[in-house]
Order: sequence, then C-alpha cells, then structure tokens
Amino acid sequence: MIRTLDELVRSLRASAIVVVTLALVACSSPPKDDPNSTAAVERLYADAKDDLASGSYDKAIKTLERIEGRAAGTLLAQQATLDLAYAQYRTGERAAALATLDRFIRLNPSSPALDYALYLRGLVNFNDTLGFFGSLAQQVLSERDQQASRDAYQSFRQLVTQFPQSRYADDARVRMDYIVNALAEYEVHVARYYLRRGAFLAAANRAQQAVLEYPQAPANEEALFIMALSYERLGLDQLRTDAERVLKQNFPGSRFSAEGVRESQRAWWKLW
Repeated sequence: MIRTLDELVRSLRASAIVVVTLALVACSSPPKDDPNSTAAVERLYADAKDDLASGSYDKAIKTLERIEGRAAGTLLAQQATLDLAYAQYRTGERAAALATLDRFIRLNPSSPALDYALYLRGLVNFNDTLGFFGSLAQQVLSERDQQASRDAYQSFRQLVTQFPQSRYADDARVRMDYIVNALAEYEVHVARYYLRRGAFLAAANRAQQAVLEYPQAPANEEALFIMALSYERLGLDQLRTDAERVLKQNFPGSRFSAEGVRESQRAWWKLW
C-alpha cells in the first residue's frame, strides 16, 4: 500500500519505464505475420522449390508469382523469375514462358544468370519444333512458319557468342546444328513435294534456297540432285550441268548419281 507522496512518485515512475520499454520492443520487432518479411518470402521460395522438385508446376507458378512481387529488386526475385519461366515451360505455357524470359533479359542485362535465361529461351522454342519435325512426313505439305526454330537458333547463338565458356554453351551448339539441319531438311522435303507434282521451277527454287541458306547441311546432297533433275525437266541444260558439277564436287560418293538425273523412265521422284 502506498502511504506517502514519495512512494506514489516512485511507483508512477516505475510504471512509466515499463510502458515505454514495452512500446520500444513492439516498435522494433516486425509483425510476426508480415508477408513481405525476408523470412516469410524465403519460406515461400522454399515451398516453391519443393513444388518444382515434385512436379507440381501449377502450384509453383502461383507461389513464384507472389515472390516476384514481394521480393522485387532482389536476387531472390530474379531467381524466382527464372524458376517461373521454367515452370511455365514445363506446363506447356510456351508464350507465357517466353514473355517471362524476355522480361528477365530486358530488366537484368548484367545478371550472372543471363546465360541460363538465353539457354532456356532457346530451349522453349527448340522443343516447340520437335513435334513438327518429328512428324513431318505425316503432315500435309504446305508453307509452314519456321519462326520458332529461327528464334531458338538466335537465342543459342547469342548464348555461345556472349558466354562461350558457359556450362550451357556446348549443348547450345549441338542444338544449333540440329536446327540448321532440320530447317534444311524441311526445305528439301518441300522441294521434293513440288517435284513429284511436276512443279519443277518451284522445286528447283526451294532446293536452291536450302543450298544458299544452309550450305553445310547434309540435306544439300539431295537438294542439288533435285535442282539438277528439275533443270533437266525444264530444259535448262547449263543450270543442270552446274548443279551436277557441284553435287559431284561436294558429294563424290553420292547416292544421287548424274545418271539418275537423266533417267526419265524410272525417275526416283515418282516412287513417292
């Protein structure tokens, strides 16, 4: 019991000190439920990585999108963006994955992960072409958009040019070779289509396009043969001779012989 004025003053002072101390502690400690705290964002990212590892890509995408907003401007946000693009790629959301990667490359031109971003962008476009080239023979032949293949090639080329020592560079070079060969094969496939329908000028032009655009592609052996055969049918003897000469020089053991060019009764292109 407080009996004197001095005792009352001392009691009030002690109470004031306790109140001030509690207030300072409350102000200095972040709210336990703050969703933007570093600890909370790191927990979210750990959850997203678990979802990626287990193949729960749709769930990971939602979490990574939240992390991007909450950790904006940090290295964690950059990593989340790359993981987001990968998850979108794995779920078949090609357009979304490319948009995410383009945004990353535009906003982070000096990122140490730029080589991976370029590689992943090439991979997204590269895999988009595999189904097309893999089932080419079963498709109705027509002019097709080759932009995905060309975009993949450009991404891989930028990677190997800017980061020749990157861990992804060797694989990118292999994929570049595949793309070049596949595009050349496609041009020859279309040239063969025109040839067997008697559209000799179109066949010659399409085969010539393969030779000019992809001079090192193995498909040029058949492209030169188609050119020679088409020129033969068109009565363009000098062009036929030139195509035969180039065929012999570049493919001396070619299965497409010069005699076959002049063989009118059993033309190879009528076998299809």
